[in-house]
Amino acid sequence: MVMLSYERHCAEIVNQASLLASSLDGSDLGVQVPSCPDWTVNQLVRHVGFAVRWADEMIRSRSPEIPFDRNNAMNVSSYAGEKAATLGPWLVEGAASLSAALEAVSPDEMIAVLAGHPGPRVWSRRMTHELVMHRWDAENALGVPFELDPEVASDTLIEWTAMALPYAFQRWPEQTQPLVGPGHTVHLHATDADVELVIDLTAEKPVVREGHEKAAVALRGPVVELVLAVYRRRPVEGLEVFGDRELLAELLERVRF
Repeated sequence: MVMLSYERHCAEIVNQASLLASSLDGSDLGVQVPSCPDWTVNQLVRHVGFAVRWADEMIRSRSPEIPFDRNNAMNVSSYAGEKAATLGPWLVEGAASLSAALEAVSPDEMIAVLAGHPGPRVWSRRMTHELVMHRWDAENALGVPFELDPEVASDTLIEWTAMALPYAFQRWPEQTQPLVGPGHTVHLHATDADVELVIDLTAEKPVVREGHEKAAVALRGPVVELVLAVYRRRPVEGLEVFGDRELLAELLERVRF
């Protein structure tokens, strides 16, 4: 399977921010974002820009723990009437600063540690895909065509199984408990990229395996469409579904990130 390198993640943080910034040109940033209905486009950009700056601060300060109280990414309701000429460069500036901070440290340095994993490696990947998904949100709201390199999309899908899936089980155990059961397995199969993942839900904690195997339900389609489906940005209609549709629907309903 294609998994992006640390260096590629650092580069994609800037690339995805630049693509998002360019999509804002000439648009009304005050329109609501259907996939994030509490925010307008400019508030969405502020959200992801603040997230990037929070990660930058963690890496630059070499904080051993994650200072959640310094994350202002959810405090965006007061922002209104902003223009692309101001907001785009602000976003790219923050992304470039984070990328430079990440490049200046070892990817396996134990700073901003998350679930026992080295922060630079985790946050380089997390911020890449934070930007990917919120770029889709903004471009969808503005009617701008969304395009994504299949290699990046493959990594986004893999990261969803590595981050969003266990996070949901840890944070919302009562919500995710109904997903656990004998024979509960879900196969994600990209038709245009070398990505096949099996989510095993037969025990208390989900286990993800690479490769092709029979599962209770399989979801097949282009890798970008699989990413949009697991992130609840599109319905599964139009993709190939084989087997237990109810289990798939429950998984996508209960695993939120």
